[in-house]
Amino acid sequence: MFGVTILGNNSALPAYDRHPTSQVVTLNDQVFMIDCGEGTQMQLSKYKIRRSRINYIFISHLHGDHYFGLPGLITSLGLLGRENHLHIYAPEALKGIILPLLFAADAHLPYELVFHALKEEGVILDDERYSVECFAVTHRIECWGFIIREKKKPRKINKETITNYNIPATFYESLKDGQDYIAPNGDVIKNELVTIANTPGKSYAYCADTLYDEGLAQKVKNVTMLYHEATYLKDLEDKAVERFHSTSVQAGKIAALAHTKHLLIGHFSSKYESLDDFLTETKEVFPDTQLAIEGVTFFI
Repeated sequence: MFGVTILGNNSALPAYDRHPTSQVVTLNDQVFMIDCGEGTQMQLSKYKIRRSRINYIFISHLHGDHYFGLPGLITSLGLLGRENHLHIYAPEALKGIILPLLFAADAHLPYELVFHALKEEGVILDDERYSVECFAVTHRIECWGFIIREKKKPRKINKETITNYNIPATFYESLKDGQDYIAPNGDVIKNELVTIANTPGKSYAYCADTLYDEGLAQKVKNVTMLYHEATYLKDLEDKAVERFHSTSVQAGKIAALAHTKHLLIGHFSSKYESLDDFLTETKEVFPDTQLAIEGVTFFI
C-alpha cells in the first residue's frame, strides 16, 4: 500500500474546520509524516493513525503552520513510552527551537530524538524498499519539498509457472533480482521461465509553500502523484506573488509541465470557505486534480 492521508490542508489560520498543514504517507509497513502543524495530534487520533508507527518526520520550513504541532507530538510520544528513535529532517534551526523547549519543561524522553539538517538537494534517506529526496522551493524563508520513491525488484514471481519447478522459496528473492536457478543436479532454470517483469515503483512528491517556479517541474518530473500548494484562486495571483505562494492555475501548470499522473492541491487560504472553485480552476489546466481533503487517503 502506498498512500497519503491528509491531516491538515489549510494555510496559516485554522478555519472552517480545516487545519494547518500535515500529512502522513504510508508505504507498506512504513509511515512518514510530512509537516506537523498545530492540531496534528488531534487529527492523528481522529483518523486512527498510530503515532508509534511514525519513525521519520519531514519538516519543510519553519513557518508555524508547518511545525507548531511538533513539540507536543514529541512530548506525547515520550509519555506513551516510545522507545524507537525518532528521526526529524528539517532546516537546521529547528533543533535549536525544540531542544530548549524540552529543557525548559524538564522533559526526559525515553527514546532518542535524531535531527538531520537539510542542507542540499538530494537523497536524505535510502532503504532497500524506498528512498526519500529533498529539493529546494522558493518561499520567503528556507523551504524544502520531498519525494518518496518506492523501490521494486526488477522481476516478480510468475505464480502460474513457478509451481512447475522445484525451486525453494528461499531463492525467490534472488529470482526477483533476475538470477537463474541452478538445481542440485546442475540443471539451469532460466529466470524468464518463472518470473515476469515487475511494474515500476511509484513516487509521491510534496511541494511545500512556494512561489510559482517552472523550474520546479523538472525536480518533480514524472512522479506518480504531486502535491502542490494552491493558496489562492487565480484572480489573486498578485497576492500570491507578494506572499511567495501559488494559485490554483499555477499548481496545475506545474503538474502539466512535470508530466505527473495525479495532482493534489492544498494549503488553502482561510479567506475561502468553499473549495469548489479551486478544483474547477485547476482542472481547466490539469484535469486529473483532486482537493487534499482532510481525513481522505489518496492511493498513489
